[in-house]
Amino acid sequence: QVQLVESGGGLVQPGGSLRLSCAASTRFFSTYNMAWYRQAPGKQRELVARIGSGGSTNYADSVTGRFTISRDNAQNTVSLQMSSLKPEDTAVYYCNAVRLGGNFWGKGTLVTVSS
Repeated sequence: QVQLVESGGGLVQPGGSLRLSCAASTRFFSTYNMAWYRQAPGKQRELVARIGSGGSTNYADSVTGRFTISRDNAQNTVSLQMSSLKPEDTAVYYCNAVRLGGNFWGKGTLVTVSS
């Protein structure tokens, strides 16, 4: 079992920046593919960004150029740097860890983009 704990959410104005972090409770962190998903009110959960165990990344079209995902295998953390935030980025953001035989989720952190 892997526990994932997100932090860094909050209220930010449009155009602002926010950094989310996710701490994982596993010594095999480097073997996991990590991702951030989000779920806005009334909508389905969607992939925001993914970083593979080897460091490759991919992003949803809606956040490309504005968000950056990174990982620190020494600290067992994955981060999401968000900039140029828009009201439509408002959602609960979830951390996800996947590898063969395991798929784990955090409880989420709320990001609200509003003036």
